[in-house]
Amino acid sequence: MPTSDAPSLSDDLLAMLKEADPEVSRILAGERDRQETTLELIASENHVSTAVMHAAGSWMTNKYAEGYPGKRYYGGCEFHDQVEDLARNRAKKLFGCSFANVQPHCGANANIAAFMALMNPGDTVLSLPIKAGGHLSHGLKVNFSGTFYNVVDYGLDPNTELLDYDEIEKIALACKPKVIICGYSAYPRTIDFARFRAIADKAGALLMADIAHIAGLCATGVHPSPFPHAHVATTTTHKTLRGPRGGMILTNTEELATKIDRKVFPGSQGGPLMHIIAAKAVAFGEALQPSFAEYCRQVVANAKTLAAELKSRGYRLSSGGTDNHLMLVDLRGRDAALTGADAEKWLEKSGIICNKNGIPNDPRPPMVTSGLRLGTPALTTRGLGESEMKRVAAWLDEVMGSKGDPAVCAKVREEIRAFCADFPLPH
Repeated sequence: MPTSDAPSLSDDLLAMLKEADPEVSRILAGERDRQETTLELIASENHVSTAVMHAAGSWMTNKYAEGYPGKRYYGGCEFHDQVEDLARNRAKKLFGCSFANVQPHCGANANIAAFMALMNPGDTVLSLPIKAGGHLSHGLKVNFSGTFYNVVDYGLDPNTELLDYDEIEKIALACKPKVIICGYSAYPRTIDFARFRAIADKAGALLMADIAHIAGLCATGVHPSPFPHAHVATTTTHKTLRGPRGGMILTNTEELATKIDRKVFPGSQGGPLMHIIAAKAVAFGEALQPSFAEYCRQVVANAKTLAAELKSRGYRLSSGGTDNHLMLVDLRGRDAALTGADAEKWLEKSGIICNKNGIPNDPRPPMVTSGLRLGTPALTTRGLGESEMKRVAAWLDEVMGSKGDPAVCAKVREEIRAFCADFPLPH
């Protein structure tokens, strides 16, 4: 994590808010303490640098800047043009592509605009369903994607829990989709973008890669890049990319670039969040540094160590392990009665933050689940390494093995509070 000599943002902010709004100050102080004294294992969360946090709370928040650099609908956008151009240019360099739209407010917004650019309502999209590790914006019935498009699912091999590319090809040739989506929210293995492009070409489809979870890994070569294979890539700018919460769309195709710009604005959004775009520029600059590639390598090494430790303690992992930053833990391998909902609750009381998650073919409902999704980006940001992952695995097992015994949870909570003091967050 990049360091900074800047004054403590959190101390200054809380001091100011204590005078201006004591209630909000109290809430933010509580959240600061929660983050500082707990272990963050949610795969889609991370801790930004002081510089990114400062930029996200900057003067840029005061300005409307509808449109794009040089083509705004408001005056006074000189510096907003500069920072958006900087963010776009850094994103293109980072991912090795010719076009970047950095205005989407989140990953789902990026997917909305990408769908609109690539398809017409009613067109067919082929994707992995959320129950198998996909994302809600890839075709969930109640989402925009499932409401306005004809969604056909492909699944995972029921035995290996891996992508079955031969089966995906058969389905694609049968349904002739306009777009095939690859890239997921809960898939722990490497994605073969080249094979997906071959399938798309054979079926006459466009390939869209949603790399929200693995963007940082793709940018640094720790995971294969979606380019030159994908026609379009969408992503969030947090998670493994370690920037502010937001979205982005990338392509190498000029015709699609024009459509994407139009479908972001005015197609699906109004004024961009310029303070967040400034923070994206800072984060992309950090990701271009050699230290970020080392960080991403450590994220994966930590995930592999944590996965191995959990397996040695009797937990079953979906697909048998991980190639990236996350893993799906089937709790039934340790205890048939253990649910993701129970484990999430017990672990939070113990100072470990994670999320319940369905496993492939999970018989339990989404608010209960048989599994947990664990990830290592945030812990790696704090400086934890492979030896610390072994200790984290021991805490996880101690709490779940005790079935959330209050005395065990309280003991582990104090141990983790002391442990976190040795791995402070940036301020």
